[in-house]
Amino acid sequence: MERIFHLVSAPEWQAACEVGRYAPESLATEGFVHFSFAHQVASTANDLYRERPDLIVVEVDPALLEEAVVVEDLYAMNEVFPHVYGPIPTCAAVATHDLARTADGDFAF
Repeated sequence: MERIFHLVSAPEWQAACEVGRYAPESLATEGFVHFSFAHQVASTANDLYRERPDLIVVEVDPALLEEAVVVEDLYAMNEVFPHVYGPIPTCAAVATHDLARTADGDFAF
């Protein structure tokens, strides 16, 4: 499976790295961690996090996860997204990326 990407604040990811596991609020409230495929990162950031100045993109290798990646359209959006139904070991992250902004303020990835 191709790499998957998660949007998170830099401080939140740093705190997760200190304990070796990442379990965002969505894991408790929805039962899974939201991810995107590379082509979805910018639109997800612009749709949900436009005003956040501290976002980074964590690139994860699905082969390093303890839980399977489930690709599904949970919100009837006619677009599938990857989800992980368990905490993310931070060692599954193979890179972190900054999000650039275009001249009009949109995120670009």
